[in-house]
Amino acid sequence: MARISGVDIPDNKRGEIGLTYIFGIGRSSAQSILTKAGIDWDKKVGEWTDEESNAIRSIINEEFKTEGVLKSEVQMNIKRLLDIGCYRGLRHRRGLPVRGQHTKNNARTRKGKRKTVANKKKATR
Repeated sequence: MARISGVDIPDNKRGEIGLTYIFGIGRSSAQSILTKAGIDWDKKVGEWTDEESNAIRSIINEEFKTEGVLKSEVQMNIKRLLDIGCYRGLRHRRGLPVRGQHTKNNARTRKGKRKTVANKKKATR
């Protein structure tokens, strides 16, 4: 099992897919990394030689922010929005969708499980 940026990449996956297990690397980034390293996209991770995996490691370390560094940067950006009190920061603070989606019927991912509010009981005569 190849270990790159602190992530175990499964041996049975194609190189292009295996690299996407690293936070901050998607399909297009993985393709560009493999192209720069001179490795076929369809080659399985288990078939990589030590030189190839070292080349991939060096390319990722030099050119990409991944895992902890990237996660902390994203959190700092959100904290900055909260601190300056802009609209996006307020939406983050309230746990509502940030990018303009409607919230009347959907947005369950951001809002969480439904909190049912009971009706007022009618007074008996």
